[in-house]
Amino acid sequence: MSKRLLHTPEGVRDIYGKEYARKLWVERKLHDAIRTYGFEDIQTPTFEFFDVFSREIGTTPSKELYKFFDKEGDTLVLRPDFTPSIARCAAKYFMEDKTPIRLSYMGNTFTNTSNLQGKLKEVTQMGAELINDPSVEADAEMISLVIGALKNTGLARFQVSIGQLEYFKGLCQEAGLDEETEYDLRTCISGKNYFAAQELLEERKVSKPYRGTLLKVADLFGNMTSLGEARALVNNQRSLAAIDRLEQLYEVLKLYGVADYVSFDLGMLSKYNYYTGVIFKAYTYGVGDAVVKGGRYDNLLHQFGKESPAIGFVIVVDELLEALESQKVAFEMPAVCRKLFYIPGDRADFAAKLAEAEAMRAQGVAVELSAADPSDKLEAEDR
Repeated sequence: MSKRLLHTPEGVRDIYGKEYARKLWVERKLHDAIRTYGFEDIQTPTFEFFDVFSREIGTTPSKELYKFFDKEGDTLVLRPDFTPSIARCAAKYFMEDKTPIRLSYMGNTFTNTSNLQGKLKEVTQMGAELINDPSVEADAEMISLVIGALKNTGLARFQVSIGQLEYFKGLCQEAGLDEETEYDLRTCISGKNYFAAQELLEERKVSKPYRGTLLKVADLFGNMTSLGEARALVNNQRSLAAIDRLEQLYEVLKLYGVADYVSFDLGMLSKYNYYTGVIFKAYTYGVGDAVVKGGRYDNLLHQFGKESPAIGFVIVVDELLEALESQKVAFEMPAVCRKLFYIPGDRADFAAKLAEAEAMRAQGVAVELSAADPSDKLEAEDR
């Protein structure tokens, strides 16, 4: 047998033993928290039609998708992201519903990119989507839920950073940027490549005063003071309304009692084009990337024929596990499996040990029933 067959491809891995037990425990803790907010579980297919994740919908770039064909010749992809799948389901099964729809999910996503810097191509995600509610109270509910879910796993040292895409879009509109320049600038700023952003603005001949203002967006982060600074930089109603929304959001988060966990970052810009308003990420110690990503996507369901506002988030379970391990957060170990041994060939002894094992299993005790090795004295004594 080739040694190659014993290894996994780059970007995927096996999980077993204590590590997998910890992962199952964390998933249960997250799910318990999400359920307390009234979310209903939904399962979507691992692969979908290519169009569900197309450029028009604004999800993962085509080159980063795992694509293949079915026997009818249709192009299919392994899901890189849950949100478009949930939007498709909502449009299909809840087309006429106008009341809030709360859906939660868990599964693996797949991203085919070589620029991983040691990251996985297959990760487990758990998330929730709140559809048909455009209110600031819905924004606060989802952020509060994120905080509650993370705390339920034992994580204590984390921060939820909140941005607002409408602020950036309004500023771009005020500066007279075309759609292509706005997209390219957002890519530079979201990638923290400020030199490239400066060069782009000079190349596209953006007026000098706006160059400085657009670059200053990246420095607008912190507490409520940063929102005041952001307000002073703009004159357009779109950006000012975005600041109003963030200030209202903060007031509702104070009612939830979670304001100490949040900060603001108006330079936060998502790679997903379907986000429309408030966006947020949760950061903690021990990992380089966000453990939670989310935001409002009020136009996405329109792509599937349903006019509905929506907001959601995804918890990257693998990143969260790494953080919990790094911070040495304890978790409940599963009960030790009991071992019972029977004498090989002795049907009466086997029947007695089987009855004992079944009685314990009925009480929820894990029992391993195995044939004893006559040469093993320890096992013989356990018999």
